[in-house]
Amino acid sequence: MRGRTCVVTGASSGIGRATARALAGLGADVVLVCRDVARSAAARADVAAASAGGAVDVVLGDLAVQRDVRRVAAELLARFPALHVLVHNAGVVNLRHATTPDGIEVVFAVNHLAPFLLTHLLRDRLVASAPARVVTVASAAHQLGTIDFDDLGRARAYRWMPVYAQSKLANVLFTYELARRLAGTGVTANCVHPGAVGTRLGQNNGRIATALTWLLRPLFRSAERGADTVVWLASAPDVATVTGRYFVDRRPRTSSAASRDEALARRLWDVSARLTGIDAAA
Repeated sequence: MRGRTCVVTGASSGIGRATARALAGLGADVVLVCRDVARSAAARADVAAASAGGAVDVVLGDLAVQRDVRRVAAELLARFPALHVLVHNAGVVNLRHATTPDGIEVVFAVNHLAPFLLTHLLRDRLVASAPARVVTVASAAHQLGTIDFDDLGRARAYRWMPVYAQSKLANVLFTYELARRLAGTGVTANCVHPGAVGTRLGQNNGRIATALTWLLRPLFRSAERGADTVVWLASAPDVATVTGRYFVDRRPRTSSAASRDEALARRLWDVSARLTGIDAAA
């Protein structure tokens, strides 16, 4: 991985930080996309300590805000002449309905629209840097998901699991549609279920939710184990040309029937383009 630049979102902790650390250990130049200044500094020091000689950089931005997503993309394009790996790891779970400054439900905005928009903004640089890879951290929860185009934010009846499952289904649909649109460019797109991992996911929901995640942590995988397939998809020569697949523990698996609906994927792409203000044909 020496000489290859890898961007990892949500890299201040959990799977993102473990992914960044592993890629740095393989010699890659790693860019951590983080929201919090203090936590990003700690993550950078940790990743740099594991580095096999590559550079470790930080780009700050709140991926819930489309203005910030665009600023992150602009900074990446300005600072890094080549981008070889883009790992979409940042994610949230909310127990209560909330909207972003753009008026979009937070979970859908962070988990789906941010990867969608960031990939679009970096697409030309990824293609120019090919061979390149886009890896999205999805979840087996996608199997429970449906896309409610009439109420994407589930404002009429908000329940955290259907909202989260919808966002993870969107991740898989996005991956497959992206792979189709990138065919022949030298850029691959794959997604992964990392397993149940003890991370900070969900700890933004108050003291009780935070306490529960800590109590249940011994039952979960480590962040390093959760990151294993992500790192493998980002770096392994034997998957260099594999694209449009869903992986669990380094093995391709068949995702839900809904996730393989090409018409649904195209409709989601068009709606996502409208919500982010980009050209749906891109």
